[in-house]
Amino acid sequence: MAETAASPLPRFLRGIGIRQVRLATGLILFAYLISHFTNHALGNISLAATDEALVYHMLFWQSWPVLIVFYGAVLTHLGLGVWALYARRQFRWTAIEMTQLVFGLSIPVFVIGHLVGVRIAAPMFGHEKEYPQVLFNYWVARPHLKWMMFAVLVVSWVHGCIGIYFWLRTKPYFRKISSLLLALAVILPTLSLLGLYQAGRTVERASAAPEWRADNLSRDKVGTSADQAALERISSAMLYGYFGLIGLTLAARGVRALVERRRGLVRLSYGNGKTVRVPIGLSVLEASTRFNIPHSSVCGGRARCSTCRIRVIGDCSALPEPSNRETFVLERVGAGHDPAIRLACQLRPRTDVSFFQIFPAHTTAASAATIKPALPGRERYVVSMFVDMRGSTKLAEQLLPFDTVFIINRFLTAVSQAVVECGGQPNQFVGDGQLALFGLSTNPQTACRQAIEAASRIAIHVDALNEFLGNDVPEPLRFGIGIHGGEVIIGDIGSEEHTVFTALGDSVNVAARLQDMTKALSCEVVVSGDVLKTAHVSVGDLPQAEVPIRGRVEPLIVYTVKKAGMLSDLVADFAVAAA
Repeated sequence: MAETAASPLPRFLRGIGIRQVRLATGLILFAYLISHFTNHALGNISLAATDEALVYHMLFWQSWPVLIVFYGAVLTHLGLGVWALYARRQFRWTAIEMTQLVFGLSIPVFVIGHLVGVRIAAPMFGHEKEYPQVLFNYWVARPHLKWMMFAVLVVSWVHGCIGIYFWLRTKPYFRKISSLLLALAVILPTLSLLGLYQAGRTVERASAAPEWRADNLSRDKVGTSADQAALERISSAMLYGYFGLIGLTLAARGVRALVERRRGLVRLSYGNGKTVRVPIGLSVLEASTRFNIPHSSVCGGRARCSTCRIRVIGDCSALPEPSNRETFVLERVGAGHDPAIRLACQLRPRTDVSFFQIFPAHTTAASAATIKPALPGRERYVVSMFVDMRGSTKLAEQLLPFDTVFIINRFLTAVSQAVVECGGQPNQFVGDGQLALFGLSTNPQTACRQAIEAASRIAIHVDALNEFLGNDVPEPLRFGIGIHGGEVIIGDIGSEEHTVFTALGDSVNVAARLQDMTKALSCEVVVSGDVLKTAHVSVGDLPQAEVPIRGRVEPLIVYTVKKAGMLSDLVADFAVAAA
């Protein structure tokens, strides 16, 4: 722990893997694409505008430091793309994954001719090709090539956008910026294609004049027929070489499959009773995909999230050591200390393994960004808070059914907002009531303080809701809160088809009964003395009582709070003390 704090660089380096390098190089190429598309879009103004902007575009991208980084990114990204084709153990892709793969591998086929004709022709023969020369070739000399130009722009843009989507979709802010990103993803290529079309038509019309041809199609700009033939041969050689590389990659996959079968098979036993046998070398996630076993993986097996986590049952000594990237991800979610917790997308067992999944198989990117469940079957100190809306039956008698549901939903939303703001997790909704849990990832003292603060904020949010509803409700909404803490078992409870993450234990039942007591004690909050003691909070002049709890022999010391907003004074006191 001390080593990590003293030197943060090693921990950062542990988070860098092949996919992170591919992402970084992809972002460099996407930045070039944005610059190029912006340059093309100026064709909507004039051909001269595109040529003037091209000077600045080339001034940056063809400076030696940037040029080295750029072509390094091109070669690295291409190599890692081919490696991904080799490393993939199965081809049961989703439509978006297949699109990204096919489009990515097809980009070199489209751009080799353009690369050779523009970039290689300059140092070899001294050609000075800019927009007029390139567009003349594509619109007049060989007009069929303009469709190839449009195709490569669309293909490369879609490929890059899919990569950006895979990168950002697990980020908590993605939903807020997704509309803006979608607008940019549509507007920029549209303007670029339209700008190229306008510039191409301009060149097509201007090329009818002999003077224009003399100025723009001279030998120093486009070269001779012999030059063009040499460039064609280079293009063909590079294209055949690329196809050969893809062929070798596919052949290597076949050789690897034969070698793995000779090594033998390992048995993977899932916690739901399913068992499969797979060749050594497959990851657990790849095995799940091969045998159509649902397995959560928001990032698609890229080690950018932890939703594919599994808990290995039994001895973990025979498992291969986690990679640097896997260690980094597990440490980020607080599971790096437990050798039984592994990422299914990274673990490639060499011996038989039994395990169960931690996340439900239907976890989505949106839920993964907000829900962070603790390990199933784990004992932990948790503070339980029950919140119940008062008078909902009377409300239903006086309002239309849909209006009643609307108001109850707004009430539960206000409660959930307060719970989340204070670091808790809304857990279960029962009618017009809610169970919230605190302490899933914090210590007991912090959990108790968070629950107390949440109770005070619930009062604030419900007051704001009452002001919003105004005369739409017969009387202001009221509530009761019970808070108690203790050791509970937390995990996924339910059937194979439907599970719910929750807490089981005596302290949860006690919190529910304390909430019921708020009616008899004529108060909004009943909090156990154990919670206030653990929080190190001075109870001040809060009324104390000993109350019997059904199912418990000894009475429980509790404190009553007439109005939940009064807890804000306690919050302020311990906030100052904590500082």
